[in-house]
Parts: sequence; structure tokens; C-alpha cells
Amino acid sequence: MERVISAKPLFSLAFHPLPSLRSRFPSPALRAHHGFTSQDSPASIAAEHTERLLLYPVVAGKRRKVPVFRASAAIPSDGAGVVEEKASPKFLGVELSTLKKIVPLGFMFFCILFNYTILRDTKDVLVVTAKGSSAEIIPFLKTWVNLPMAVGFMLLYTKLSNVLSKEALFYTVIMPFIAFFGAFAFLLYPMRDAIHPTALADRLLAALGPSFLGPVAILRIWSFCLFYVMAELWGSVVISVLFWGFANQITTVDEAKEFYPLFGLGANIALIFSGRTVKFFSNMRKNLGPGVDGWAISLKGMMSIVVLLGLVICGIYWGVNKFVVNDPSIPRTERKKKEKPKLGMNESLKVLLSSRYVRDLATLVVAYGISINLVEVTWKSKLKAQFPSPNEYSSFMGDFSTATGIATFTMMLVGRWILRKFGWGVAAMITPTVLLLTGVGFFSLILFGEPLAPVLGNLGITPLLAAVYVGALQNIFSKSAKYSLFDPCKEMAYIPMDEEMKVKGKAAIDVVCNPLGKSGGALIQQFMILTFGSLANSTPYLGGILLVIVLAWLGAARSLDSQFSPLAKKELEKEKEKSRKAKEPSVVIDATIKDGVVSE
Repeated sequence: MERVISAKPLFSLAFHPLPSLRSRFPSPALRAHHGFTSQDSPASIAAEHTERLLLYPVVAGKRRKVPVFRASAAIPSDGAGVVEEKASPKFLGVELSTLKKIVPLGFMFFCILFNYTILRDTKDVLVVTAKGSSAEIIPFLKTWVNLPMAVGFMLLYTKLSNVLSKEALFYTVIMPFIAFFGAFAFLLYPMRDAIHPTALADRLLAALGPSFLGPVAILRIWSFCLFYVMAELWGSVVISVLFWGFANQITTVDEAKEFYPLFGLGANIALIFSGRTVKFFSNMRKNLGPGVDGWAISLKGMMSIVVLLGLVICGIYWGVNKFVVNDPSIPRTERKKKEKPKLGMNESLKVLLSSRYVRDLATLVVAYGISINLVEVTWKSKLKAQFPSPNEYSSFMGDFSTATGIATFTMMLVGRWILRKFGWGVAAMITPTVLLLTGVGFFSLILFGEPLAPVLGNLGITPLLAAVYVGALQNIFSKSAKYSLFDPCKEMAYIPMDEEMKVKGKAAIDVVCNPLGKSGGALIQQFMILTFGSLANSTPYLGGILLVIVLAWLGAARSLDSQFSPLAKKELEKEKEKSRKAKEPSVVIDATIKDGVVSE
């Protein structure tokens, strides 16, 4: 039980030496006993010998150590001597200094994601609907063009970061993107017939056979493939490297915790509006006369917006650096980058094999990456069959992006409730369950479309259109479930691990499982296409592989839940115990110093 006695003189002595302290110091004899001379002024004594007085006061002629004093007890009851800090101006409960950073960052993020949605939809239209190409090009393009260029870019970025300032590096990286997308719409695309080696590609395809349609198409439409890669790099470079690097540079940890989740919601709002924009420009063909290349006009309109918003992003970056970063009154945090263990492939495999918990978590990561790729490419091939025109294909992708944004926004709001209400296990199994149900429906419509044609005809749709819609639903709900449930569940699974396994397990999954999940689906499709001659011939086998992978995913999620729940319960009990101990009342003895004597 605490005994609270005034300690005002003590705190004043330790932190606020004032002239009035003269009356509180010991007598001359006592000063001499402690080594003070009569020449010493009270102020000099306070400055030079405060520690000695606090640690060795005299009580009834004996030295005694003074208990620890709480600074809070030093505040006078009348409020005298209290220095009130001037409250920072606020708007809607948020400090203006914080809003000066968060509002520009939010608008900057919106513009980057708006552009990314337009580019992501456009890149698929270009490479899938081009003459002499199909969706079969995508797995080859991701493995043999996108991956090497991504590695090469990061090596170049690392070298540039050593010689350029942060601002110069930002402009040096983003301006080539803006220039390329503008040049593509107004120069490269109109010149496509002149710059694409169509005759050479035809000779190669005749020599190699139809199984090599995808690899040969990379050469046939090389400028479209370059657009595809640049659009992919916009997502990984401009979003992940440039934006988040800048945001982490100028925000504090508390601001990040409060506002970064809102950036995620804002990203889905950008997805909704950019989807509407793609839809608008794609439908321009309906208002044009015959013989007009409607897709060329739509492409110029969309790339003009990309260039304009790219310049807006540069303008926001310049303004924040000029008026926010250089403002000393605005708080920021210099955060040290955590050192991650650099595990090699062998070490990573050893970590994965040594723990059932980590193996189950790794299965979740790999299974998601492979499953999404298996369904997505097959779906895009059917999408081209249903919408062969670039404008029609792009219009559908605009609707798809808008629906994805709405579904993800909703699921992010519902996801927290699902985790609280049903727990980790149910939340972790929602994503594979959605993939399983929609995947079975999608492949069933492809494989058994003819027997179902009369039934679907009564509904006014064909089996192909039904497969397109079911595939779209599969992509929409699986992606929304990933962002709202799969990613949070995956990160939560690391929490109950011991510190060593938490660090090494995450590093092992980053080294082995993330690349394997992303490239595994593409490699499987390449093997199937080269073996069976086309993506259509491979569809039954891809459906069977998807079924096996999703069932393994569900089994791993169930196994991980049986391990995670007890560990999480123990972790929660530990946290409660720490909280209980922290709240236990401590015995604090407050005292005053009067005439050199400590009185309790």
C-alpha cells in the first residue's frame, strides 16, 4: 500500500535549483561534514552536490539511502511551477503536423494505385488479344522476361542508391516509367506493324510447332511484352520501393500504426474508380465510325491519364520534401532497419524440414501462389474466347477491377469480425474453400460445358460465358479473401513461435516459399503446354492439380490451427500475466528533506 507524503522540496532540489533553496540546505557544520565550504553558494551546491545530498542524507547522525522518489509526487498541490505544454493544433482530432504528411501521402498512394489498375488491366489486353498470341504467353513471360528484368532493375537500383540522393533517386526511377507509358501509346503502338518481326515469328512457329506459341509470341509482340513488364514493375518498384520507402522515411511509428491501414482501404477505393475509368475509355469504340482503331484511341486516353497522374505523384513528392520534410516542427522517426537473417537455400530447407509448424505455414504460402496462377491464366484464355476485341476485353476488365475493389473493401471490414467471432482456424480456411468451390465450378463448366448447354441456355448464357463469370468470381473473391483474411492469418501464425524460429522460419519462407509459389504455377503451366500442345488440352490436368493443391492447403490449415490455437492461448496467458504484474501496486515511500534530515 502506498504512503504518499509531499516530496516537493526534493524534486525542486534535484531538478529546479532556485535561490529559495538556501533555506533547505543543511547548517554550515553539516556542510563542512559533507565537504562544502562556507564559500559555496546555494546555487553552486545545488549544481555540484545534489547527487551527494540525495544519496547520503543525514538522519539522526546516521547515513541512510533514500528510497526511490516518483517525479509525479513533486508537482505542488497548488499547481505552482508546472509548465504547461502548448497543445498542438488539431483538425478532426488529428494534429495538423500529422495531417501535413498523411494527406499528401494518401493522395500519392491513390494516384499510384489508380495508375497500377489501369496498367494491370491494359497489359493483359495487349498480350492476350494480340494477333498470334494468347493467354499461353503469360507463364513464359513471367518466368523468362519479367523475372530477369526485375532482378536486373533491383541491381541497378542498388547501384544508383549509392551515388544519388533520395530525391534524385526517386525522380530517376519514376520518370522512365512515365516517359515509357506515354511513348508506348503515341509512338510504339501506332508503329507496331513496322517494329514487330511477324514474318520471323511465323517461320519460327512453323519450325518449332504450335506448342511453342507462347515463347514465340514474346518475340512476335516484343513491345507489348515490354509494356507488360513495365506495368508489373510499376507495382513492385513504384509501390513497394518508392512509395513505402518514402512513407516510412517521414512518418513516425505511431502515425504508421494509425494510418497505414487506412491506406489499404484507400487502395481499394482507387481500384473502384480506376475500373470505371478503364470501362469508360474501352467503350469509346462504340461511338466511333467504321475503320477507326478504337483500341488505339482508348489506349492514348488511358496512358494520358497515367502520365498526368505520374507527374502529379512527382509534384506531391516535391511538395512534401520542400514543405514537410524540411520543417523541423514536424515529427518523424529515423527507424533502423531490422537485420534479417540471410539464410541460404540449404539452411532454409533445413529450417522448413525441422518444424511441422513451419512446414504447414510454408504449404499455405506455396499453395496460394500456385492455385491463383493455375486458375488465372486458364480464365484469361476463356476471356479472350468470349471477348476477342481489345475494347471488349478491356471493358470487362474494368468491371472486374471495380468489383474486386468493392469486394476487397467489404472483406477488409468484415475480416476483423470473422477473426474475432470464429477464430484463426475458420478465417484461415475461408480462402482455400473459396478457391476450391469456384475452381471446381470453373473447370466443370469448361470440361462439361456441352451437357450443361441446354440448362444454361434457359438462363440466357452459354457455357463459355458462364465459365468466364465463374472464373471472374473466383478471382474476385480469392483476392479479396487473401488481402482481408489470408495475409493477416499468415502473419498471426508467426506470433506464437519462439524468437529463433520466428526469425528463421520467416526468412526460410521468404527465401523458398514465396518464389516457389509465384513461379510454381507458371512452371507447371509451361510443362503442361509443351507436353500436351496447348493450354486448352492441358485444362483437365490443371483442374486435377488445382484440386490436389487446394486439398493439401486445407489440410495444412487444419493442422496449423491445431498447433496455433494452444500456442496462441499460452501466449495470451503470458501477456495477461505480464499485464497483471505491471498493474500490481508497488510500495513507494515518499519523503521530504528538511534541514538536511529525511522525514518519512
